[in-house]
Amino acid sequence: MTKLLGSLTLAGLAALAVVCATGGKPVLASSGRSGQLHIVKDCTGSTGMPGDTCKIVSSNLAQIPVGSLVHYTQAFGILNPAWLDSNVVLDAGNGNKAAGRCTVDFSIATPGVCTFEDGTGQLAGFSARVAVSTSPTPPANYTWDGRYSFNEGGGN
Repeated sequence: MTKLLGSLTLAGLAALAVVCATGGKPVLASSGRSGQLHIVKDCTGSTGMPGDTCKIVSSNLAQIPVGSLVHYTQAFGILNPAWLDSNVVLDAGNGNKAAGRCTVDFSIATPGVCTFEDGTGQLAGFSARVAVSTSPTPPANYTWDGRYSFNEGGGN
């Protein structure tokens, strides 16, 4: 009986250590965090040239704070006068970056999609797929709404 109580106490202490180490959040063996991503970015002053930058003015994800920048590497209208199809770098500052691609057709109501796969710093393991739409005053402000996730060990 004493050995059984000792084992239960040891198991209880181990469980308590896990709860303390994770801040009380549940631990899943092989998954990272995920959720809905909602971002508004301001592209006032964009000229459609490679190197254009938009500034994030609203974000619900701590790893992508307000003031983060989105850099576009290709020019607007290369494939079609109404399209943007560009590699992008999401720069959240201090070495926290994510690489992605945005394809946007400005001739339709919900014009496009951006995807991100991995990054550096706090954006390591980050992936997202977001719908792009104009809101509330086109063409300067755009919203990104979709899902994001961090693989195991990313986004700390």
